[in-house]
Amino acid sequence: MQNICVIGGSRYFGRLMVERLRDAGHRVTLVNRGSGPAPAGVEHVVADRNDGAGLAAALGGRTFDAVVDQVCYTPVQAAIAARVFGGRTPRYVMASTIEVYNPAGGAPDAGPVGGLVREGAVDPAAWPVHPDRPWHDAAYLEPNYGEGKRQTEAVLTRSGAFDFASVRCAHVLGGGAREFTGRLAHYVERIARGEEVAVHAGALPSVFIDYREMADVMVWAATDAGVTGPVNACSDGLLDARDLAGAIAGQLGREPVYRVVPAGQEASPFSFDRHYAMSNARARELGFAFSHADEWLNRAVAEALDAFAASTA
Repeated sequence: MQNICVIGGSRYFGRLMVERLRDAGHRVTLVNRGSGPAPAGVEHVVADRNDGAGLAAALGGRTFDAVVDQVCYTPVQAAIAARVFGGRTPRYVMASTIEVYNPAGGAPDAGPVGGLVREGAVDPAAWPVHPDRPWHDAAYLEPNYGEGKRQTEAVLTRSGAFDFASVRCAHVLGGGAREFTGRLAHYVERIARGEEVAVHAGALPSVFIDYREMADVMVWAATDAGVTGPVNACSDGLLDARDLAGAIAGQLGREPVYRVVPAGQEASPFSFDRHYAMSNARARELGFAFSHADEWLNRAVAEALDAFAASTA
């Protein structure tokens, strides 16, 4: 059993990951700003990860077999993490994102339509880092989310402070009211009310993962020392905006109403006018067995519908 520190795993699949690490017998320490309590049996350290001195003081003399960082978004945060946890842990695992492959964020072309993007499309060892940008400003960070993650991976990869793995997670679905992004709820609300769903003409598919499976991937990455470097995490199978809308409409017993918008214009979440669906081949080669999206999509939709019904009761 291992001694594992989790930074920011207080909600959604992060909290489930913490609970599963605990239930597997690992000693778990949760670090956050007090935004959410730690599950029973988990040590809780209250600290701001943006304050390096304060974080180091709060951790005291603690050391860990591995650190799992759920909330590292900028190269500035990554540099603080490398300083604070260098010497405290031999292994650092970060939750990254499919958005590192998003060409709209400045990443290299993800490849031909129909291909699945491998990890080498974005190499953090060579990616430029710009810590002087206004990463502290949410108005800057939000539209530059993918670039922030690319630079974060770059800093931690090149720090030399520990072995580093970045888990590039697909679009996460499931959890109903736990799902705080509201992206699947966007479809549920409109279809349930008979409203139009805006989709791109010829909307392109992407890859998704159930929040339970994402928690399992993070547990695997945290506890398997053989997982290093970038690793894509997604269920098998591609889904597009019409697949999601159709699954919701099918459970509601109605037909979705679409409004088609041209490429380049804003549409519903998960309607993509660019291709960057990932391959999970490397994670499979390292030993993780993914489900197919067909195995859990209806359950994720049912959870979202239940959450909508509860919110309107």
